[in-house]
Amino acid sequence: MNAQVTWRASEELIERVRDAAADRNYSLNQYMTVVLEAATNPDHAGTDTERIRERLARAGLLAQTGVPRARPDSDRLAEARAAAAAGTSAADLIIEGRG
Repeated sequence: MNAQVTWRASEELIERVRDAAADRNYSLNQYMTVVLEAATNPDHAGTDTERIRERLARAGLLAQTGVPRARPDSDRLAEARAAAAAGTSAADLIIEGRG
């Protein structure tokens, strides 16, 4: 379900947003939706969106979701996978439990 929102801004800003929307053949509503999706939804992808996300990130306005984490070391990941594969499967445990 869509909701309607009122946006208060200077005439100058509104005109710049209208112009940016028109340059991309978007309505004002479509453009604002794309900009706000790009600012808040990291799964949203696309050429226009990538440009918008880049601008928002440079301006420090891109919404952060989750906590950035480093990828685990590839050797430790391989060890963990090997250890997980060496254990008893859940299916075997269930069968054993039903005896």
